[in-house]
Amino acid sequence: MQRLPVVKAEGVLRALLRAGFYIHHQTGSHVRLLHRTRPELKVTISIHSGDIPRGTLKRILKQADLSAEEFLDLLGRE
Repeated sequence: MQRLPVVKAEGVLRALLRAGFYIHHQTGSHVRLLHRTRPELKVTISIHSGDIPRGTLKRILKQADLSAEEFLDLLGRE
């Protein structure tokens, strides 16, 4: 398994949108995403200018039910 890269919140958001999520709502800097076909998947991302720490990214991927490899593939499509 590859080590997760350091990415900005906008990159994570774009990858999750490609994975079938959509923006349900935003409160302040927190964006709530829901999956189009799997309503049990709910992800919250804090949109800030800095990088997302790797531990936070791991939790986001767990919420999204994505493996690191799937996420890297989604990032590579940019």
